[in-house]
Amino acid sequence: MSRLPAAQRREQLLDVAAQLFSSRGYAGATTAQIAKEAGITEPIIYRHFKSKRDLFVALIERTGKQTLDQWETDLKGVDDPGARLMKIIGENPMVSEKGRDGYRVLLQSISEVEDPLIHKAVSDHMTRLHAFITREIERAQEAHKVTGRFSAGVIAWVLVNVGMGYGVLTAMGVPGHGFDSSGVHVKDVLARILVGREGQKQDKTTPSTDKNESFKHDDA
Repeated sequence: MSRLPAAQRREQLLDVAAQLFSSRGYAGATTAQIAKEAGITEPIIYRHFKSKRDLFVALIERTGKQTLDQWETDLKGVDDPGARLMKIIGENPMVSEKGRDGYRVLLQSISEVEDPLIHKAVSDHMTRLHAFITREIERAQEAHKVTGRFSAGVIAWVLVNVGMGYGVLTAMGVPGHGFDSSGVHVKDVLARILVGREGQKQDKTTPSTDKNESFKHDDA
């Protein structure tokens, strides 16, 4: 058993737990299994987390932080408010390689939200993501890139709701969802409604090879 610095060990345990919770569910994964996969003894887990519940909550919190950090990175150097919003629409963390396991863990909280600690973690997670998107929409509205007919807050909830729905269907392996017969994706519709044709032209990238593998922006 290798000895790791405390911070590194904590991250390792979160990585292993994310994989096990994602594949076996919160109830089905045990701390004994997590310890075995991590190559440690079970008591070491409790040096870093008080319980399996605390480990679960820490994963939800980390997933939210990773999402916001990734968006901040993606938006560096992008000044146009419409283009910034397009990047957020085009990058759904629920289906990205880095974010997929974390969000599948978060989805399992549906059956655990009666627990006040888990409920708070989920609520805080969604509130932070919503606030980030709201700020970007406000910025786009001020630049007259997005309609001011609706509040930035409610438009942000539309994006969160659509993104979550897409992520759930992807996690369930529903084939062909999100596209029509001509290949138009739901995010193309969102982009056209929010920022129009000119906004779409500003953020064209190479189309995805697998239409349901990612939520990347491609040609409408």
